[in-house]
Amino acid sequence: MKITYSVLLLAFLALKLCLPAVAQSYVGNTVDNYGGLHSMLENPANAADSRMRLDINLISTSVFVGNDFISVDLSDLKSFKNGFDFDSDALTNPLDNNKFYGNIDILGPSILFNLNQKSSLAITTRIRGFFNIYNLGGELYQVLKGDLEGNTFNLNMDNFSGVIHAWAEIGVTYGRIIVENNNHLLKAGATLKYLGGAGGLFGFSPQLEASFNSNIYSLTTSGNLNYGYTSGFNSDDITFSNITSGVGADLGLVYELRDNGNQNRTSYKLRFGASVTDFGDINYDGSSNFRYDMNKTINAEEFRYKDFEEVLVDNFISSESVGKSKLGLPTAIRLFVDYPITNKLFVSAQGAISVKEGNELPVSNIINTFTLTPRFETKWISVYSPLSVRKYDSSIAWGFGVRAGPVMIGSGTIFTNLISNSSKSADIYVGIKLPIYK
Repeated sequence: MKITYSVLLLAFLALKLCLPAVAQSYVGNTVDNYGGLHSMLENPANAADSRMRLDINLISTSVFVGNDFISVDLSDLKSFKNGFDFDSDALTNPLDNNKFYGNIDILGPSILFNLNQKSSLAITTRIRGFFNIYNLGGELYQVLKGDLEGNTFNLNMDNFSGVIHAWAEIGVTYGRIIVENNNHLLKAGATLKYLGGAGGLFGFSPQLEASFNSNIYSLTTSGNLNYGYTSGFNSDDITFSNITSGVGADLGLVYELRDNGNQNRTSYKLRFGASVTDFGDINYDGSSNFRYDMNKTINAEEFRYKDFEEVLVDNFISSESVGKSKLGLPTAIRLFVDYPITNKLFVSAQGAISVKEGNELPVSNIINTFTLTPRFETKWISVYSPLSVRKYDSSIAWGFGVRAGPVMIGSGTIFTNLISNSSKSADIYVGIKLPIYK
């Protein structure tokens, strides 16, 4: 089994520092009462009391990338008719602590069904990948990718960190109604996951200084860099032919304030949800860990024809150790509240907060996000337009999505990117499923 990330996932990772080359998934769709399996990814308690008799996912994919270094003007699509060149068409905002992040989430063949009136069960298959790079100097990034025509600079990077991790999941979810009467409903759910790790790579430094002389192309660095990767991991060609086992879990609760005057069993005045997703980690044997002494001046022209790892090996002294490494999942706390304006119009608020910070290595983490989503919802079609605020991004992301029977498609950033002259993040998701409604 093989998956390649080079199209979108690694587009913002061409920086060669950690590579040889938000709840950001299904934005808007996960709060839909007819979201089925996808709403369960946000909170496993949504498996219970589902408005589906049966929900079968064939294939769904969600991709998200973001940063605070590169911005693109996507408002004039005609200007890209001859292609897009990052060097000439993108604007840069170099800081001493730029961030790059993203994730891909592929939900494979999966099924959700009712066991009885109170209990439901789901079996899911999933492939996921995350990258998080924090506190990387933007001007240094440009040098590392071979762009040496910038200005002379001096920068100091505190708590630099970078992680890439890819894994597969097979999950079993059980959801059950705990309390139900005319006024209240409380349900709980849990997902237990078998993890199959494809591997990852990671780097970090508590303090790293860099000085570049643009007149003679010399790069002087000081500090130490820790760099490592799991056995056989290749970020350009991530395979699942030799996986490492692990265990993960999601836990969730959902409460509904019911309308006792309405005979519709699924109606509510207000709905709340809280969950903790992605407990767990994967332990890899035989990982290579290097500690580089970065106190040296080198000829930066080497970056024109070598990747960063080659320059490290050729120029810097290191000590190597081989042993176990633990890569953590992107554990997050997720909250939502959903209010029905009418029986077809709703507005929801969702928050996702990373439990793990970027300096806790090596772990993946989501980007803290708050999303407000008005939506029109019926059995066969739902339309939603989420507004999101994300950490590291000062702008509001405005998106659009639709679920029409077996097809879903959307983006949490499409409207923003069509009207903004400085887009710094992008996402898209598509899916095909076989829903059978009650």
